[in-house]
Amino acid sequence: MIFYDCSTAPSPRRARMFIAEKGLTIDTREVSLTKGEQLSPDFLKVHPGATVPVLVTDTGQTLTENIAIAAWLDATHPEPPLMGQTPEEKAEILMWNARIESQLGMAVAEALRNGNPHMKGRALPGPDNFEQIPALAERGLERATLFFDRLDAHLEGRDFVATDGFSLADITAFCFVDFARVVKLRVDDTRPNLKRWYDAMRARPSAAL
Repeated sequence: MIFYDCSTAPSPRRARMFIAEKGLTIDTREVSLTKGEQLSPDFLKVHPGATVPVLVTDTGQTLTENIAIAAWLDATHPEPPLMGQTPEEKAEILMWNARIESQLGMAVAEALRNGNPHMKGRALPGPDNFEQIPALAERGLERATLFFDRLDAHLEGRDFVATDGFSLADITAFCFVDFARVVKLRVDDTRPNLKRWYDAMRARPSAAL
């Protein structure tokens, strides 16, 4: 297997944590988004969509979405189960994973890509160039802040986001909550439930990778 990673970006970090939680060691290639290596001819041959993460499986299949990478790894390396065991658990984890992606991950991306002057002309990931829309930066930060509040309320009395155990939903939430610092949104004592959960997630060995 080959894993195409970027050590500074939240999306490949999600896959990196998932791999680590599975106890796997996979040949890893670093793709620097800062240097624009995702747009290099060599990488575009691997993934014309010009995004990371990418996992090339041992059968030669190329997986270019976090949910696909997680599903494949969970099916081929079932211990520990990170996507649920019962139908109810699987549904709950996928529901929260989708909710976090759309309401937090996309919101932080909107705020960063439309508000950071270094991303001028690169308001969306991928091979195509798009101009920034400043209003989206404002809306993205507002949406992300609201989701922080909602996640704090949801985590009252809970140790994990979706089920009674650590799962893909926790990985997705942790990576985006942590990355929100790039738009100056941080976890602090004003959201005690979120902070308790965040500190527990940050203590996991996979979070340091």
